[in-house]
Amino acid sequence: MTGTDSASGRSVPRRLRHHVGVIGLVYLGVCAALLGWALVVTAVDSSGESMAGVIPVLATAPGSLVFLVLPDSAAVFVIAIVLGAGANAAIIGWCTRALRRGGRTS
Repeated sequence: MTGTDSASGRSVPRRLRHHVGVIGLVYLGVCAALLGWALVVTAVDSSGESMAGVIPVLATAPGSLVFLVLPDSAAVFVIAIVLGAGANAAIIGWCTRALRRGGRTS
C-alpha cells in the first residue's frame, strides 16, 4: 500500500484534511499533545494522585465523557480521548465548511 486511497487516488492526510479541515487537524494535534502529556505526567507521578487526565477529557468533551462510563483502564481512557477528539474534529470540519459556504445551498 502506497499511502493513497485506491478509490479516490488521494493520500490519507489529504483526505483527512478534506474531511476535518485545517482547523480540525490543529485541534487533533492539540488533543494528541495533551493526551501524550497526560500519559507522561501520570506515569511519572508515583503518588497515584495525578489529575493530568482531566485536561484531555475536558478538551475532547462531550464525546469523551460518553466513553468514560466504561470500566476503568488506561486503554479505555485513550480510546475515549481518541473517539471524542475524532467526533469533535468532524464537527469542526462540518462547521468550517458550512461557514465557508455561507448562504449558498449547494
